[in-house]
Amino acid sequence: MKPLAIKRLLDENLKNDPFITSYDREKEAYRVADKQTKKGITVSLNPLSDKFKKDETKALEEVLHYIREGVSAMSSSVGVMGKEDKIFPVIRSTSFPEETSEGVKLITTEHTAESRIYYALDLGKTYVLLNEEHLATDHLNQKQIEEAALFNLRSLDAPMKTDTVAGNTFYFVNMNDGYDASRILNDALLKHMNKEAKGKLTVSIPHQDVLIFGDIQNERGYDVLAQMAFSFYAKGTSPITALPFMYEEGELEPIFILAQRKPKD
Repeated sequence: MKPLAIKRLLDENLKNDPFITSYDREKEAYRVADKQTKKGITVSLNPLSDKFKKDETKALEEVLHYIREGVSAMSSSVGVMGKEDKIFPVIRSTSFPEETSEGVKLITTEHTAESRIYYALDLGKTYVLLNEEHLATDHLNQKQIEEAALFNLRSLDAPMKTDTVAGNTFYFVNMNDGYDASRILNDALLKHMNKEAKGKLTVSIPHQDVLIFGDIQNERGYDVLAQMAFSFYAKGTSPITALPFMYEEGELEPIFILAQRKPKD
């Protein structure tokens, strides 16, 4: 389904909600904001095309839930003090805005050339990204937010499903709790996976709701990895990057896979 068709479908389903909607044709971005506060969220529609084509009813239900919960969270006045155990890091593409629609700077930390870390206060069904106003109101600093987020992240389970393709093993974390990709920041988890790997360990965060580890044991594995990362990237509601990373000596290095050949050192 084309983005414009998705936009019309969303318009029809949101016509009775207290929202203001707008559409940027060039960016294929759908903006939804609360009529009173004018605060809201922007949804990129192009990455949703495959989801709607595969199962329109399920995709529509997921996006409407995401929009309604997101606008509600953005419109609510939330305090952080006393809720430090509900703060978690979230990974976004570097193209994601670094400030709110009102021009308030969001709290961020650099991650890779492809991704950036934001910080969220978990509200149960959704979360709100923290900004400078939240810190000023509760007299907190960014270091406190970062430390709380990473501490809380380590408490999250990371059960995995496995799949073996052409002699290479892939591990998928897909809890759908909003922090699947964020688990890439758990150093202990990455070190454990690296220790267990028989070949080279790769890590992929194609979108918010999946983390993929690859135990690459032959050249064919890199081709599979590239195709897999791109496929997940194209289907994600919050895409991050289709570029996989090699994990070596505690560092993430992007892998450029061309002409179906293993990347050269």
